[in-house]
Amino acid sequence: MADWRLSVETRFERLGHAVFRHKFLFALFSLAVFGLCILQAPKTKVDTAPTAMLHKDSPAMRTYDDFRERFGRDEVMVITVGPADIFSEAFLAKLKAFHEDLENSVPHLDEVKSLLNARNTRGEGDMLVVEDLLEDWPEVPRDMNVLKKRVLENPLYQNLLISEDGRTTALAVKTSAYSSKGRSAVDDFMAGFSDDTGDTGPRLFLTDEENSEAVLAVQEVAARHEDENFPIHMAGTPISTHEMKQYLMADMKKFSALGIGTVAAVLFMVFRTVTGLLWPLATVILALASTLGLMAATGTPLTMPTQILPSFIMAVGVGDSVHILAIFYCRLIKGDSREDAMSYALGHSGLAIVLTSLTTAGGLLSFATAEIAPIGHLGVFAAAGVMLALFYTIFFLPSMVAIFPPRIPRGRRIRSGAKALDRFLGSIGAMAVRNPWKVLGASGVLIAVAFAAALSLHFSHDPLRWWKPDAPIRRDSEWISEAMKGTVTMEVLVDAKESGAFYDPTRLKTLDRLAMEAEAYEHGDLFVGQTSSCTDVLKEIHQALNENQKDYYAIPDDRRLCAQEFLLFENAGADDLEDLVEADFSLARLTIKLPSVDALEYDRLSRIMEKKFAEAFGPPAQTTFTGLVTLLSRTFTGVMRTMAESYVIAFVVITILMILLIGSTRMGLFAMIPNFTPIILCL
Repeated sequence: MADWRLSVETRFERLGHAVFRHKFLFALFSLAVFGLCILQAPKTKVDTAPTAMLHKDSPAMRTYDDFRERFGRDEVMVITVGPADIFSEAFLAKLKAFHEDLENSVPHLDEVKSLLNARNTRGEGDMLVVEDLLEDWPEVPRDMNVLKKRVLENPLYQNLLISEDGRTTALAVKTSAYSSKGRSAVDDFMAGFSDDTGDTGPRLFLTDEENSEAVLAVQEVAARHEDENFPIHMAGTPISTHEMKQYLMADMKKFSALGIGTVAAVLFMVFRTVTGLLWPLATVILALASTLGLMAATGTPLTMPTQILPSFIMAVGVGDSVHILAIFYCRLIKGDSREDAMSYALGHSGLAIVLTSLTTAGGLLSFATAEIAPIGHLGVFAAAGVMLALFYTIFFLPSMVAIFPPRIPRGRRIRSGAKALDRFLGSIGAMAVRNPWKVLGASGVLIAVAFAAALSLHFSHDPLRWWKPDAPIRRDSEWISEAMKGTVTMEVLVDAKESGAFYDPTRLKTLDRLAMEAEAYEHGDLFVGQTSSCTDVLKEIHQALNENQKDYYAIPDDRRLCAQEFLLFENAGADDLEDLVEADFSLARLTIKLPSVDALEYDRLSRIMEKKFAEAFGPPAQTTFTGLVTLLSRTFTGVMRTMAESYVIAFVVITILMILLIGSTRMGLFAMIPNFTPIILCL
């Protein structure tokens, strides 16, 4: 082992001489690598959408994509207006103006739902009439009273378009599921006549940039209409995603600047020369910029977890340069030439920084297989950043020192500071050697206490709580959840594997019963605000066709009657069933409205309901729980397993590399104790 290490150190010394002799070649080589990476910078993307948390090819993501292709986007912007006198002519006029302004101003829009165009199903003699709620504008107080009674008594409006106290109304702004990028106006026009538009690739879902465009437009419209008699609150995943993106970009700039400033200050205090400040800083900035370029080149977006990359790479990467320059300056003070000093520094510390970089990168790469995509990306690109910092330290730093020779620092200051630090560290070492059992005992107690405390940790994913309590997005979300009983949805798809299956009264009543059982769920902060499915539409139709009597708000017992009533509804010009059931009635959708809570809380509800659906429908029917809420809750539950696996892999990899570095299995294992202890203390 000693011969191997000596051989490597000798090779590093030779490399130092080679870099000095061919300084311009090595400098150009380093800058060429940097240039190739930085040229990709314009491709940099930022994606704070919840779907960015998942790998695009994961089974859960494919299921969610299939849902969006069938029924469109489940993420909506929820806008509430109130508390106010909803049923007054002045308010309804303002609501109409607001609704129409949203329809005319918001890009990538699918639809806006409000009291203005809420479905109003009623019977007139033998006819089924399906029209907008405010198709006939109330002209006199009596009409307004009829409207108020109709709205407050309709169970489909409650907690969806009107609050339980009748003083707050909501608008749902739903954007298109698909991006407009890559599709021309001709493509969109021809799509109405043919499935073949010449575009054979898969359609791109709405991008993060397009989501922000829609949110900004909604915010501008809201600002135009809000006043003291028309108070507006806004929430929903699209809005929180946009706001998160703005803060992410601002934070990255702020923390990158703070990181560079801190590193620069420490470097100047350590080396007290312009060169000692400039070249290590340039080295780590090159590594950081190259890493971000690699992310852009591979199409990997910046996300909430990966925003720590700049600070991490600067903090870890600058250590390589400090190790080399510290030895370099010491040799300069002793009288070595610059070339000999740099060659000695590389020979002395080259192997150490290589193995340190490898252990760090190896530990980080253990997270590459994490189910949470940004965690995997963080593991891969943080490891790449560490290795790039090593690359630039070995090739770029020595070449810059050779091209721009540094002055020899005043040795007295460095020596006096070094001696003081040496004495301090030496006294700690001597104390530990003289009192080994006391040190081990105190350390053992500290580790035991930390380990016991760490056992109280739990996994959580609650983006709303990431915001400060007074942040507008959090304040509005909590207000809307209280007023309208939720802002997010869980989606359930029941595929009966049989055309016309959901004309069957038994299946329809089963779906309706399960919806009511879901509405009765309450556990901790989680409750179900409302459910909706094709059974609600059918009950509404049946009541309308029986003289609008409340007793007939039920599912008919005859299969043919169910089919006929659905057909009447579609013939009346309504297209609402498209969002609730497949065209051949083989698959039905149930939407469960929920408040915004910790994602792991949703998993308990979905597990309970999944069991109920499986027992109620049985094979060959297949029940799928999807939607953004389910997607995140299932994924973060799986994180616990993959994170544990990643920690074990990291521990094994670093232990092996530590044994190789030290050259002794026994001492390598002992050396892992002070490496592992800070992790326990932090946890």
